[in-house]
Amino acid sequence: MVERVLAAEAALALIDKLRAIHGDLMFHQSGGCCDGSAPMCYPKGEFRIGGSDVKLGEIGGCEFFMSESQFEYWKHTQLLIDVVPGRGSGFSLESPEGVRFLTRSRVFTDEEVAELEKAA
Repeated sequence: MVERVLAAEAALALIDKLRAIHGDLMFHQSGGCCDGSAPMCYPKGEFRIGGSDVKLGEIGGCEFFMSESQFEYWKHTQLLIDVVPGRGSGFSLESPEGVRFLTRSRVFTDEEVAELEKAA
């Protein structure tokens, strides 16, 4: 099965570390403004998911969401959540760790798009 969102090993390790500190976690792909377009990590339930949010999948056992309007632009891409040195947004839990989550992406192949459409 084709997954819309995956996590690099470094991201999975950071998720485990943050979960040990904060408990269950969730992600929401920021759409810009103050946070740029970064994946934001929150304690589960501290970011309100609404009817206009789309669940892309899970990484490291954490649900990953994106706004429906942003999904329209990204629906043909697979997201790979990674970690890089540097401070990201003050809103995301990894900020004090001196690293930040980063979204990398690639366009789905025609075969993958067909598989996703069949699954929907």
